[in-house]
Amino acid sequence: MVRPTAPSRHVDAFLEMLAAERGSAKLTIAAYRADLDDLHHFIAGDIATVTTSDLRRYLKHSAEAGLGPRSAARRLSAFRQFFRFLVVEAIRRDDPTASLDAPRLPRALPKQLDETDAAKLLTMAAAHDGPEGARLNCLLELLYGAGLRVSELVGLPLAAVAREPRFIVVRGKGDKERLVPLGEPARVALKSYLDQRGHFLKPGKTSRFLFPSRGKAGHLTRERCGQLLKALAVEAGLDPTLLSPHVLRHAFASHLVDHGADLRAVQEMLGHADIATTQIYTHVQSGRLQRLVAENHPLARRKRRGQG
Repeated sequence: MVRPTAPSRHVDAFLEMLAAERGSAKLTIAAYRADLDDLHHFIAGDIATVTTSDLRRYLKHSAEAGLGPRSAARRLSAFRQFFRFLVVEAIRRDDPTASLDAPRLPRALPKQLDETDAAKLLTMAAAHDGPEGARLNCLLELLYGAGLRVSELVGLPLAAVAREPRFIVVRGKGDKERLVPLGEPARVALKSYLDQRGHFLKPGKTSRFLFPSRGKAGHLTRERCGQLLKALAVEAGLDPTLLSPHVLRHAFASHLVDHGADLRAVQEMLGHADIATTQIYTHVQSGRLQRLVAENHPLARRKRRGQG
């Protein structure tokens, strides 16, 4: 069977819309293109004309081929957005994904770092001296103290921290900017690091990055940041396989929520587009909420009086 050279003449217009109007990241656009290409290869025709039955067959085939539920859900999301685009543009009158249910996804909780272990890491990082120690302490404070993604952290421009800021502007997913507050410990760690930042520059060279590197990337890499944290975990007596920049970001959010932070505020600080993504952190509240009910609900108090 001869396959057409393109999945649909409308795909490029759809992807251009994602980039121009929604500010979607390049990786997201590439993933959507790959998903639409895969559907095209299965249908062997213009995907703009597929039916709900075609999509059911595709999803069944993909599952039988070993595609996991998360990957299937992502592909279905890409298809939904593509066909909604076609409807909005009056290219199609119907949306073939409208009656399709998303795969059931397991509720995966992030790896946990409790407050005691976080304190051990901070204490151990503070014990390191010199430029390397100052950088390590600053990295830790910005990951655990401000909840930055590691990609946001290593790509921070030096201009973002001018004039000892109480907030920094972070460019996150989809090239969207957000304000992130810096606590006093983070500001102190940042100032200490900036005093020694020149150590990481080649002689006579400058860099626009907050965390410059003499390597090819020009800034500290995600991989190197992860290695530094795992080495710190070993020094602090923690399992290095359970620590990563992402785990520290999760700890930042979990510990905020556990101490009563508003979920919407946490969503803004993390840069989540959907509050549903942030709601995973409500699991840390369950024990505290149970104690509140047991200690304060009228029925609980009556029961205790009856037992007394």
